[in-house]
Amino acid sequence: MQLNIGINETDRKTIVTGLSKLLADSYTLYLKTHNYHWNVKGPMFQTLHTMFEEQYTELATAVDLIAERIRALGEKAPGSYAEFQSLSSIKEESGWPAAREMIGNLVQGHETTIRTCRDAFAAVEKASDEASADLLTQRIQIHEKTAWMLRSLLED
Repeated sequence: MQLNIGINETDRKTIVTGLSKLLADSYTLYLKTHNYHWNVKGPMFQTLHTMFEEQYTELATAVDLIAERIRALGEKAPGSYAEFQSLSSIKEESGWPAAREMIGNLVQGHETTIRTCRDAFAAVEKASDEASADLLTQRIQIHEKTAWMLRSLLED
């Protein structure tokens, strides 16, 4: 059955491309945050272990919402490591950085995800896709707040 939601196919595909990149960034950031939760150590262990758990739990919910928005736009959501790796602006790292480096890496990951959201906005606004605009706005707010909180841990 043909999708008829008031957004033409070309615009939908452009929006989905942006949302797919957001999904890949969010999933990669989720994995990184979960890894840090498991492997953090040092004097800030309890604080960071708890904070990272809250963050990866929020990201787990976010990836589901983003993927469901892609499906509502009539396209398949990327869902493999290979797809995420090719789409994501956030790169995985090897090894286990020290706690302060983990925090800095997550700040960079959240800021990258914010830029991915902003990049997707032009197509969303052009198509008057209010639902995707709302999703992007919420994601920007969450990532900006999380980046600020993480940056605050690095200040003296």
